[in-house]
Amino acid sequence: MSFERLQDQIREKKNPTVAGLDPRLEYVPPFLLEEKVKEYGETLRAAAEAIYAYNAGLIDALCDVVPAVKPQSAFYERFGFEGVEALKRTVDYAKEKGLYVIMDAKRGDIGSTAEGYSDAYLGTVSVGGTEFAPFDCDCLTINAYLGSDGIKPFLKDCAARDRAVFALVKTSNPSSGELQNIVAGDRKVYNVVGDLLERLSGETVDKYGYTCLGAVTGATYPLDIRDLRRRLAKTFFLVPGYGAQGGKAEDVQYAFDGYGHGAIVNSSRGIICAWQKTGKEGKDFGDAARDAAVAMRDDLKKYVTIV
Repeated sequence: MSFERLQDQIREKKNPTVAGLDPRLEYVPPFLLEEKVKEYGETLRAAAEAIYAYNAGLIDALCDVVPAVKPQSAFYERFGFEGVEALKRTVDYAKEKGLYVIMDAKRGDIGSTAEGYSDAYLGTVSVGGTEFAPFDCDCLTINAYLGSDGIKPFLKDCAARDRAVFALVKTSNPSSGELQNIVAGDRKVYNVVGDLLERLSGETVDKYGYTCLGAVTGATYPLDIRDLRRRLAKTFFLVPGYGAQGGKAEDVQYAFDGYGHGAIVNSSRGIICAWQKTGKEGKDFGDAARDAAVAMRDDLKKYVTIV
């Protein structure tokens, strides 16, 4: 099972951290961008190549510290097909380095369109008699708010190809409560979605007791995380919002079970932009990212013990 592999890596590295690879161009050290502009001019290709070089350096620095990376597709798509190519190369390089890859694309649709998204990120496509895995990610974020019709197509590839998804349940943004906290019958809407995930994936439980349908649960709402963990004993949590968004280690501790299992905490800017605080003009961006990831790991250890 896919989350089983992720949990194995978390236990091996004693670190439930995923580094978000969300490379705005202003996050890329200037010297890297200048190199690529000299080679390709002020073009989308130069931007994409600078982003890939940045990502590769980050992956090299982080691969023995963090168990996973999470590229956010929007930061690549904004640079057109060249950016999407850089995204694919980033995924391939991260997997080459042994990292678990969560594609943060928040796809959400139904029927054949959902199947297409699943084929692209988790599954395969055939060209004549040859089969290809286009992005070959370990995991994908999806929007579950279309109901089971928007979840089941992804579940098929999860079961068939040892993949997983994280569905939006209780997100970290300030306005999430406008919809997710509405009471529907005797439950809040985010609880309805969480319950649906466990019901649909009940037959995919791994050795740690978790199914292949995980939940996105924001660190900025620790009491909700605590309640969701009690409610969704079989659901693996992806926890955004630590660090730059205000979430603390004290808050995210509620996402984990009694063994320190069942959750992974994301940090994006706090890790990949750490070089901006060192005064070395980005020449040390890999070392700075590594130091930030180690500091985050040690911060989480104060509240979460992984056995």
